[in-house]
Amino acid sequence: MIAYKLVKQRKDNTTGSLFINRRYVFPFNKWLQAEDHKTKGYAHRPGWHTLYWPIAPHLSKKDRVWIRVEINDYEEFERPESQGGKWLLAQQMRVLEICQT
Repeated sequence: MIAYKLVKQRKDNTTGSLFINRRYVFPFNKWLQAEDHKTKGYAHRPGWHTLYWPIAPHLSKKDRVWIRVEINDYEEFERPESQGGKWLLAQQMRVLEICQT
């Protein structure tokens, strides 16, 4: 299934997570298995956090880009529309491309 994820775009043009396991660099076109990184101050929701659409009004877009991903083994997680609506928490994710905005 195709989904979208908002990620940090670093000065060297690599991309990575916004909040959890921030040092990890997302490789393109490689299947990634979700890992469980409990982080103080954040709700424990294991899996890659993705959305049906590239819309997350509650998050800043500064130094961030949307990536289009393919996901497997996911479950829907209900969130308010102000947080993008339904989140898809996936166990596997493959980064396809950076979306043009």
